[in-house]
Amino acid sequence: MEKLDTVVVGAGVVGMAIAAKLSENQDVLLIEQNAQFGEHSSSRNSEVIHAGLYYPTDTLKAQLCVRGKALLYQHCDKYHVPYLKIGKILTAKTACEAETLHQIECQAQLNGVTDLKRVSPSHIQHYAPEIQATEALYSPSTGIIDSHQFMRSLLTKLEQSQGHYVANTQFLGAQQTQDGYIVELNCDGEPFQLHCRNLINAGGLFAQRNAMLIEDLDDSFVPELHYCRGQYFSYQGQHPFTHLVYPVPEQHGLGIHATLDLAGQLRFGPDTHFISSLNYQIDDREKNKFVHAIKQYWPALDETKLQSAYAGIRAKTTRSGTQDFTIQTSDTHGCQGLINLFGIESPGLTASLAIAEHVHSSTL
Repeated sequence: MEKLDTVVVGAGVVGMAIAAKLSENQDVLLIEQNAQFGEHSSSRNSEVIHAGLYYPTDTLKAQLCVRGKALLYQHCDKYHVPYLKIGKILTAKTACEAETLHQIECQAQLNGVTDLKRVSPSHIQHYAPEIQATEALYSPSTGIIDSHQFMRSLLTKLEQSQGHYVANTQFLGAQQTQDGYIVELNCDGEPFQLHCRNLINAGGLFAQRNAMLIEDLDDSFVPELHYCRGQYFSYQGQHPFTHLVYPVPEQHGLGIHATLDLAGQLRFGPDTHFISSLNYQIDDREKNKFVHAIKQYWPALDETKLQSAYAGIRAKTTRSGTQDFTIQTSDTHGCQGLINLFGIESPGLTASLAIAEHVHSSTL
């Protein structure tokens, strides 16, 4: 039976970052059940590099987003991954929203974000023409990235370190041994077994399913999974935006915000819908809701230029309240060498390299 140090299950951006990091000093195999890497959450998002403004103090999201942002910009420069540090305007219209804005500013400082700037009402139009707001914050370290090229760079790093990536390979289960795990795989229709010392479950939307296939792992350590679908609409034509524009956050996300891609294409989203099964179907009937939300901060929106684009799904572990990343090691579940990652939603892309650092330190 083939033996190696580590198997990473799931080639989304987080699994790829983990595999690339571990390959620096371990023999690593990264497996992906689909034909291509990053087919789910990693390629169906806003491609925003988040600054780390919102997340509660001492959460993994706060720590790993701020650290991950710094690592991500360094990585992009080193591996020539396209990005733009275009900044974000966070807007408020009412006294209640202005108070929320102040709370976000205080939280950002607690999180180590030191570059936020208050924008006076007279200067809002300078940063965001045509935007209707009474107060605003400007986050200069927020950016956008080509997520596909970022994932390609992680694969390059993995392969340069003699790590291995195999697609069309489904995780069927694992049995714990005295010194690791026997892992059962379906490799393009053929059964295969190998032995590894460390098993990393970075399955994203499939992490809970993977965890239930690991013998000796108590089911009580597997959190619930709730699919939260977010749809995006694109804007066809000229627009006044040079920065990202966000309203104050909503209960389940950051609200229907305005983002740009590297070509300058404007898009809006995501909204939030909890769904019962994995389904990326786009609902054009949601357009009126988008129009209403966007006009709250951009009254000049020409709704005839708004078209449905795509949808993404977040892996939620709760349907309400604040959700943090869940990264379980043997200190949690007692299975030596096993690390499970659950609920890695936004800002997972930004935090991916810091998540990889965090997991790496747990495998030493």
